[in-house]
Amino acid sequence: MAGGYGPPIYPPSQTYHSQARRGGEVGCSICRCFLNCLGCCGGCILSILCNILIGIAVCLGIVALILWFILRPNVVKFQVTEANLTRFDLDPQSHSLRYNLALNFSVRNPNQRLGIHYDRLEARGYYGDQRFAAVDMKSFYQGRKKTAEIGTEFEGESLVLLGSGGRKDLREDRKSGVYRIDVKLRFKIRFKFGFLNSWALKPMIKCHLKVPLGSSGSAGGFQFHPTKCHVDL
Repeated sequence: MAGGYGPPIYPPSQTYHSQARRGGEVGCSICRCFLNCLGCCGGCILSILCNILIGIAVCLGIVALILWFILRPNVVKFQVTEANLTRFDLDPQSHSLRYNLALNFSVRNPNQRLGIHYDRLEARGYYGDQRFAAVDMKSFYQGRKKTAEIGTEFEGESLVLLGSGGRKDLREDRKSGVYRIDVKLRFKIRFKFGFLNSWALKPMIKCHLKVPLGSSGSAGGFQFHPTKCHVDL
């Protein structure tokens, strides 16, 4: 405008960024990039490991299935062939049981291609769900399609606390002269094929027996009969 003054003119504003802030943004960008790369690499590694483990599991399963079809493993067969009970006295006051029971077992390996190692054998005697005896038995090896005879004996004295049902069964057994005794075998077995041995299995054998007392005249001519045992894997 002639002869006058126009509006004041200001210089353009300038934005200043501190060096510290720019450095922080650069550092954060580097960190984010590094974390993203690390996460990506970690995910890839984890995926590879999972695929490897799945592949190994599938291969082992296929190998186990093939071996099963080739070897056809069968469960061992246990039978109590003889049982001789000469003492079974329970004191009602002290609850002390005095016993003497001798047992013979027949063990059959039905496998055509597998031998069996029997390790850490233990036999336990029960009456009325109460354990009254436990004895160790010798370890042994059994060849293919073989039958072994093993024996053990329960003898001694132990504390047995029977419930009302157990006391009732004891009265009936005393009257009949035939005692209902359970025997359980615990051990480890390993199958052998050539020079290879399998991992250890821990089956439990349960034998439910009716054994006449040898010194009792009230058994009515009852004689012990060979009794098959149940194999629980």
